[in-house]
Amino acid sequence: MEKEKAYKLLAMQEGISNRVAKELIDRGLVYCQGKKINVARGLLEADAKFRVEKLAEVKVIFEDEFLIAVDKPAFLTSDEVEKKFDAKLLHRLDKGTSGVVLLVKDETFQKEAISAFKNRTVYKEYLAVVSGKIVEPISVNEPIISIKKGNIVYSKISKNGKDAITHITPMMVEGKQSKIKVVIETGRTHQIRVHLKSLGFPILGDTTYGGRESKRLMLHAHKISLLGYEFISPEPKEFARFAG
Repeated sequence: MEKEKAYKLLAMQEGISNRVAKELIDRGLVYCQGKKINVARGLLEADAKFRVEKLAEVKVIFEDEFLIAVDKPAFLTSDEVEKKFDAKLLHRLDKGTSGVVLLVKDETFQKEAISAFKNRTVYKEYLAVVSGKIVEPISVNEPIISIKKGNIVYSKISKNGKDAITHITPMMVEGKQSKIKVVIETGRTHQIRVHLKSLGFPILGDTTYGGRESKRLMLHAHKISLLGYEFISPEPKEFARFAG
């Protein structure tokens, strides 16, 4: 049977443009025969049938005259979140990571918040599900360097990198997987993902850093505290079976 590029077949099936079809695949929202389609230009049988996951909405957790705290869904970039509000991003999450993102509305507050991040007085807590059994607390203090090629950024541990400190606390073990709490003192690009890979506990769904395939990257920004504020994003439904 004749084959065609995945995004073109999806466009025909859904009655959408090729651009939109490619974007859906690139986000990680498209499945065929129960498997996620990762390569938009990959060839598939012409009669392939797709299932497209719905992209969740951004939810406002809190807003006042200084800032907006939102709950970012997975598959949406931080820049796309910013475009939805009349405010500026204070920090970023990876596209695959869900959870609390802060945007600032006041310039003076922005400067104070940036200073808090630089002085490491911001508390940042994440939840993750990883391959392997983590049964004791672990701290990692290994410098990280990031390399950008085109639009792709890849990070790794390197003596030439910037200092990066990650604290890991086990929450529960189920089979050969662990649910953990992660607190970071620094905020290097892909820090949690790189440090967990270095320990041999890659995050589920993090195929870039050795993780097994999953519906999504199982990393969630659960809590952030700064300048007298504290915001919490509830666990996503994908974490529900890890209820410990």
